[in-house]
Amino acid sequence: MKQFYLLSVMACAASPAFAQDLNLGGAPNAAPVPIQITASQGITWSQDAQTVTASGNAKAVRGNVTVTADELVAHYVKKPGTASQPEDANANAASPLDQGSSQLTELDAIGHVHVYSTTDNAWGDRAVYSVGQQVLVLVGQNLKLTTPQDVVTARDSIEYYAGEHKAIARGDALIVASDGRSIAADVITGYFDSQASSGKTQPAAQNTDALSQSGNLKRVEAVGHVVIKTQSDTATGDSGVYLPPTGQARLGGNVHIIHGQNELAGSDALVNMKTGIATLLAGPGGQVSGVILPGSGK
Repeated sequence: MKQFYLLSVMACAASPAFAQDLNLGGAPNAAPVPIQITASQGITWSQDAQTVTASGNAKAVRGNVTVTADELVAHYVKKPGTASQPEDANANAASPLDQGSSQLTELDAIGHVHVYSTTDNAWGDRAVYSVGQQVLVLVGQNLKLTTPQDVVTARDSIEYYAGEHKAIARGDALIVASDGRSIAADVITGYFDSQASSGKTQPAAQNTDALSQSGNLKRVEAVGHVVIKTQSDTATGDSGVYLPPTGQARLGGNVHIIHGQNELAGSDALVNMKTGIATLLAGPGGQVSGVILPGSGK
């Protein structure tokens, strides 16, 4: 198996643990860590195109993050102030990559993509990691992300924005927590506490919400056909905001709350995901309506 090393300065801004676990950017202000690339069929270095292409069971490893795919294409640029390599450089000449005179700008993974760390896994047909924008985008069929607490699936894309401390799942997005609670919507955006990357951990007693444990998730915004499910209730609406630290969720637009054979409808609703208690609100000039079957439950 052939190997290649990319020495590149890829220090990124501090990112939350959920995003940083699958972030190839490395720790902020840290010394550059080489990316080791291996492939079974071969590795092609094009000085003109400034790319390194690994074909066949390709793998890129940087720190605790690994990317595997049918093919990997690394795009790079020469660092300012470095000497140009002769076009007819012979095999004995050290390449600019080996000398650390190049900077990785983008890594493309194509076919059967798997991005993983010691805790998180993500799958797709194609992934693009932009170093400058600190963005990782996965697309393709059967998109899936797993963490110790949650499983995220989406139809169109799963995206990480490390610098903005957020992740977005687009198209039939679904987050399922380990305790069975779930949030589904057309688009789900998760925002994370930047302190998660500082190495500080909260005592278990202060962070018992399964959805909030995934990299200190502090806010979830869901848009379009929102469905929130607990072990006993289902709440639907046009949009929703969920705050994991408190367990509070707010739904807006055509809200329905279903508990067994009971159903309530209104304009807005406040739902406590921990207690299961929901408060339905009427819109201006409107009213709350519902069907309640006596003796059917709380």
